[in-house]
Amino acid sequence: MDNEKILQVAQEAALKAGAYLKKNYSAVQRPKVEFKGEIDLVTKCDKESQDIICSILTENFPNHSILAEEDLSVEKEKEFLWLVDPLDGTTNFAHSLPVFSVSIAFFQEGKPLVGVVYAPILNEMFQAVNKGGAFLNQKKITVSKEKNLGNSVLATGFPYDCRESKQNNLGNFSKFLVTARAIRRWGVASIDLAYVAAGRFEGFWEPKLKPWDTAAGMLIVQEAGGKVTDYADNPYDPFMKEILASNSHIHNQMIQVIHE
Repeated sequence: MDNEKILQVAQEAALKAGAYLKKNYSAVQRPKVEFKGEIDLVTKCDKESQDIICSILTENFPNHSILAEEDLSVEKEKEFLWLVDPLDGTTNFAHSLPVFSVSIAFFQEGKPLVGVVYAPILNEMFQAVNKGGAFLNQKKITVSKEKNLGNSVLATGFPYDCRESKQNNLGNFSKFLVTARAIRRWGVASIDLAYVAAGRFEGFWEPKLKPWDTAAGMLIVQEAGGKVTDYADNPYDPFMKEILASNSHIHNQMIQVIHE
């Protein structure tokens, strides 16, 4: 499989979907929303962005399988799988907050080969190819060199069932709040991971994410020199129930805090 061809198509899809989202984004007027859950939003733009992406992927790779957020599962050759989040950060988009992304990843036999995270309003394209490094707008990026959790800025998020479930991340949030320098909460896991890769955050953790939320970002972190596992330090794959990503230097410290 030609990873550069895969990357080229992923970038094309992300850019075209991102252009659509940018055109339909308003800093002053909120779009009409629907609800997948009590606080889980979806807009027309999620679905249109997904159609744009999947049309491009299917045109170029008609035999590849696709798993995307808005109820799309195309099962063809199981060896090749695209994981697509057409609008990561729908709540931000719907509330006129400019932090959201398009996330596209390609896996072959369960191994991530290409990852793209594109934030259209911020004009930032993060990308990685397996064993090819990680890049932001064509410039190579690496994780932070910080070795002390106390000097680190972390990112996290909260699951959509946080009002009902006791597994709501509040306990870990409280523990990291008093051990790290600061915690940020964008509500966009793909961007959180990309920011770890770029050295803007030292670490990220979150439970109950979906495969399309983390598939591209995990590869970008790894190719930037970071580490991605579950909370028990097992190698991560996007179908796990929890993710812990870091610059690798503070990884064990973060695991220790989680298990205190």
